[in-house]
Amino acid sequence: MPAINLDALTLDDVRGGALAGRPVTVLGLARSGVALARFLHDAGASVTVYDGAPADRLERAIGLLGARDVALRIGPDVDPASTWAGAELVATSPSITHDFPTTEPRLRAQLQALVDARAAGDPDAPELVTEADLFLRLCPAPTIGVTGTKGKTTTSSLAHAILAADPLHPAALGGNIGTPLVERLPELTPDHRVVIELSELQLPKLSRGTTVAVYTNVTSDHLDRHGTLEAYRRVKRRLAELVDPDGALVLNLADPVVAAYAGLGTTPLVLYRNDPPVPGGVGVVDGWIVAAGVERLPLAGGGTAQTGAGGAIMPVEELAIPGAHNVSNALAAISVGLLFGVAPDAIRRAARAFAGVEHRLQTVAVLDGVRFVNDSQGTQPDAVIAALRAFPAPVVLIAGGRDKGNDLRDLAAVAATHAHAAVLIGESGPMLESLFNAAGLARTTRAATLDEAVATAARLARARLRDLPPGTTATVLLSPAAASFDMFEDYAARGRAFIDAVGRVASASRAASAGEGRDQ
Repeated sequence: MPAINLDALTLDDVRGGALAGRPVTVLGLARSGVALARFLHDAGASVTVYDGAPADRLERAIGLLGARDVALRIGPDVDPASTWAGAELVATSPSITHDFPTTEPRLRAQLQALVDARAAGDPDAPELVTEADLFLRLCPAPTIGVTGTKGKTTTSSLAHAILAADPLHPAALGGNIGTPLVERLPELTPDHRVVIELSELQLPKLSRGTTVAVYTNVTSDHLDRHGTLEAYRRVKRRLAELVDPDGALVLNLADPVVAAYAGLGTTPLVLYRNDPPVPGGVGVVDGWIVAAGVERLPLAGGGTAQTGAGGAIMPVEELAIPGAHNVSNALAAISVGLLFGVAPDAIRRAARAFAGVEHRLQTVAVLDGVRFVNDSQGTQPDAVIAALRAFPAPVVLIAGGRDKGNDLRDLAAVAATHAHAAVLIGESGPMLESLFNAAGLARTTRAATLDEAVATAARLARARLRDLPPGTTATVLLSPAAASFDMFEDYAARGRAFIDAVGRVASASRAASAGEGRDQ
């Protein structure tokens, strides 16, 4: 039987049994690894899974494999390279690569040896592929890749909601947003529209582009992995370099790095900005989102996309997502809808109904005049700056976690002018407190746990409200400017912990009110 040839493999081949009995190894048992193992097993492959974490930390992930006959090579005593001896394919989670210093050193070195062996033409060296790349190689549907330093989750989710408004074309959403797409391949058809959020973890190993590539912005992030700003920008540019020539690039004209991608090739462009649109683009005129002759994709019939009079799509004030930065995200998502020929009234209904995504400026509750906002995905300084500016004063910021190596001085300056106080947690808490104090934010305190931080922030917000006119709303904002891994499994776990902590504050408030009622 000939070896697996990824470049020639199609989804029809997989459905026809091309992977049946083939030995494959999956590296990593996080979300992508679990999805890979299930997909490859269900396609008939003989699957081995490696993860260097102790087995007791992987119980939930192992449980998600169900009753599948998968060989588990788990724990720090397992030699990674031994798990792919004799394999024809090695498939990896996005964070596992020889390129990143954040990959465990032994595994990183052995992956480098595998890459070198393949480059030297070693016939026994297995193919190497990531979950996102395998999906794009096999996906039969048009794809919309969304990337950027911030805003990609909101933009991806809104683009999906808009595309889902077209009854003729089912829409799917996944990728870095938290749902690996590879095991959805069996249900996808050419009639689907698939939105895939792509992070700097997934982009470097892509060999295939998307039909449409959407960029929100490219600033600075994840320097712990990429080392330099230029290296990070080079990774982000990868999606634009690979985009389908018959597709489109959707670019934020207000971001100088992203705007420069317009010169990369001959792919059609849709440029957007929070100002009057350029020809063929999307923008804002007199409080309305308008399009200036956006051309539909050939697969959507070509020709100029339908709009209202004067290119009108919808009033900006109808957007339910808060903040000026989210107007920009909405412009990007609406551009996608226009490219795929979604009717303007359907775009308007979908955008008007879209209230945001979990862990991204998510209003959890409003209690006694205090709004609690979960922005756990705000791990990068520009995202936290945008979050601070999205809400009127007073704002009490909860920030801190594992430092990502970003320059936080601009954030400190904005916190000093836009935050009433800051409650700081995690490993970067002391550093943030020092930066904020130096920038002029005098009201800072540290908390040992997120529960303590939420309770403290609620007290600070309520105390401030006593000095303000009735009807004023204060905001407690979790927007950490840091990774979560010092205290939580990931940003989603941190966000859920915030939601739970807000629930406990609410319970305490109700109990206090009930006690006051009994005392009267």
